[in-house]
Amino acid sequence: MRRIDHGRHGAGLSSKLPRMTEQQDITTRVLLVHGIWNAKSWLAPLARRLRHEGFEVDVFGYPSILGGPEPAIAALIERLKNAPPLHLVGHSLGGLIGLEALRRAPGLPVQRMVCLGSPLLGSGAARRLGRRAWTAPVLGRSGALLQAGCPPWQGTVPVGMVAGNVARGIGRLITRFDGESDGTVGLDETRLPGLAAHCVVPASHTGLVFSADAARQAARFLRDGRFDVQD
Repeated sequence: MRRIDHGRHGAGLSSKLPRMTEQQDITTRVLLVHGIWNAKSWLAPLARRLRHEGFEVDVFGYPSILGGPEPAIAALIERLKNAPPLHLVGHSLGGLIGLEALRRAPGLPVQRMVCLGSPLLGSGAARRLGRRAWTAPVLGRSGALLQAGCPPWQGTVPVGMVAGNVARGIGRLITRFDGESDGTVGLDETRLPGLAAHCVVPASHTGLVFSADAARQAARFLRDGRFDVQD
């Protein structure tokens, strides 16, 4: 069963949502950002679902292993700074990269952002991989950001999190989760202070990209600044 959390993230909901709901022209343009070990094509199912929801969707690609977050963040800022208003949706590492771009360039024309299963507080699985010489290379140059996460969100762009609670993924083979997880990222790792809203859908970490529930909740947040409490 889907769970919705609107009020457990500090002042994020009350301080950010009114600013967006007062806008008369909410864009339908969306830019997707993929996660580690993925390419632009990986987000095709999510892009297709969001197009069915009425959004114009494009995908931002970057080399997550050899390039890493720093050039990706810089390239994303460059792409966004002269763009028309749009929304961001980032899966896993893509959420951290998108949030860092907004933090470093607060004037970007982004109206709302949704993270899908992003370990914004840092990934225990990534930290475990990083402690072993023979597994650390699989994270490439993205290891540091995945392990550390992001500072509490204090920007003006409302950010929502769609997390999964189906514990199916390689993370279970690497680390032990004290609470619920999507098999790769623990739910507690997604609860960054300052988020506007947080919801949980029945999906694994990889499955968030293919999930109709996740896409529907993301679309609702991009349109209305909140998640849907209905099934």
